[in-house]
Parts: sequence; C-alpha cells; structure tokens
Amino acid sequence: MDLYEAACDAEHASTAADGAAAVLTIGATGSASAAAGQAHAAGFPAAGHTVLPPASNFQPARDWFTQPCLLGIDEAGRGPVLGAMVYACVAAPLAYRETLATKSYADSKTLTEAERSKLFAALAADSNCVYAADALSAAFISGHMLGRTRVSLNAIAEQSTIGLIQSLLNGGVQLKEVYIDTVGDPDRYKAKLEREFPGLSFTVCPKADALYPVVSAASIVAKVLRDTALQVEEQQLPAKHAGNLGNGYPSDPVTQAWLAANCDPVFGFIPLVRFSWETCSRWAADGAADGSMSVHPCDSRLLPDPILAVPKQSISCAWSMTF
Repeated sequence: MDLYEAACDAEHASTAADGAAAVLTIGATGSASAAAGQAHAAGFPAAGHTVLPPASNFQPARDWFTQPCLLGIDEAGRGPVLGAMVYACVAAPLAYRETLATKSYADSKTLTEAERSKLFAALAADSNCVYAADALSAAFISGHMLGRTRVSLNAIAEQSTIGLIQSLLNGGVQLKEVYIDTVGDPDRYKAKLEREFPGLSFTVCPKADALYPVVSAASIVAKVLRDTALQVEEQQLPAKHAGNLGNGYPSDPVTQAWLAANCDPVFGFIPLVRFSWETCSRWAADGAADGSMSVHPCDSRLLPDPILAVPKQSISCAWSMTF
C-alpha cells in the first residue's frame, strides 16, 4: 500500500462524529441554529451557506433498538465525475413497516429536490426511524480504483454496505431483515452478505428503492447528503477553482465546462475529481495527443492541493464512518 492509499484508508475510517459535530440543517445560517453557529466558529462557511446534515442519528440508542428491526440500504452518486458517492441506510422496527409505506418515500430519482429535502427532514425527526451514511470521497474512490492493488467500484460499494450493517449492529440495533438495491449480480451479492452476517435475512434486487419503502427512504438520505456535500464543496473551492460545478455528472454541460477550465496541463485535476473516470482518461489522451497535457490527470492525487487542508467536516468525505 502506498502513502496515498494509506491516506485514503485513514480518511475512510474517520468517525461520524468528525463530520456531524457542527452541522445540522440544510441551508441553515449562523444565526438560525446553534449547530451552524458552531460551524462558523470552527471555520465553516458564513451565514447563508449550505452546511452538511449529520452523518447519522442513531445515537443515542432508541428503546425500540431491542425489537426486531428492518434495514434498507441504497446509494447516490455512483456515476458522477465530481464529488463523493454516498451510501446510506435507514432502520426501523419491523412493526413500523406498514407505517413506512404511508410516508410517501420513493426512489429519490423520481422526486424533486424540494420533495427530497422535505422527506429527509421528516425522516430525521421520526422517532421510529434512524439513518446512517458513509461518504466515499472522489479521492478515496480513484485512489482505490487506480492503486497498486486495484479495487472495483462494485467492491468498494459492497464494503461500504457491509460497514453500514456492522455499524448498526454495533450500535445495538437488532436487525432481522435487510433490503438492498443490488450492485452487480444479486444472487452473488446476497450470498456474500449472508456469509458476512449469518442469521440476517437479506433481500437483494434491482430497483429495491422503488419496491421497498425502507430502501426508498435510504435513497432519499443518500441523495440529499450527496447533493448537499457537492454544494458545500463548491462553496469552499479555492478561488482559482471557483465556479458552478453543475450536478457533477459527465454528461452535464456545466460540469464539462468546469472540468475544461480546471484541468491543469501539468498537474491535472484537484481531488474533487474522480480521475479514475473514463471522462478524465479521455481528457488526458486528447491532451497528450495535442501536446496540451504532459501527465495523466491521476497524478493530481500525489499533490498536496489546498483543498485537502480544508477541515474534514467541510468536504464530502466528512462523514466517512466507522462506529
């Protein structure tokens, strides 16, 4: 393992307390909440700027943790070239299953931003539900996908899922049923999870976020946290990289314009960019062909970029969690 990979591992193993200490409400201002006031005092964005919600809300333990519980897991941000991929889970008592079905939770992709924000706030305030999230930064993803021992995105996703389940178990939640939107072959994935957690009942299938309300809820948590994290990162970019990031997807013209304006011909991209993505590889190949780029953009992972000096709470990898 090289120094960069070791740094990624250390980043991913940071506690949720690191990321949740001073943030509470999406769009909160320094005067609107004590959490945002603490964030400002700690060097976070000024009043009116977006702040990250907590990475989880399952501590302190709820009385219902001792009851049989169900868990849903989903992700957001698998495809973007910018920012984190966020895995999230939502747990509730099995006895709350029918009530969950009445909550208007749906696949986050079918909801507007306003609808997602409203549902996330309601879920966070629901005493019969808890959530937790694992944010995998762009640097973490690319470092593992392009490291000496290459790790596929599916393998990264599976380990994040396993980590979330273990975190809830360690937190005292008596899980019985787990519902997951599949990564790759659902039968293979289910078998792997059953080996990791014998005794738990797993349902692993495509479109689980549209089929099971508890997974729909998890998809909303993941999407809200992913989108908010990208907004925070955009606000905290150094002046030389400032600009509208768009939605972070390679197909977005706004994202494409930002990438074009922020690809250094020598040093490549800053760590906000998933330099392992084909988009970046094509950029490097085109740049090498016309002489405008002398190195592959992945070389940026070796550089001490100013964005890495920003407090961990203020970037998307803030919540990488191990409880």
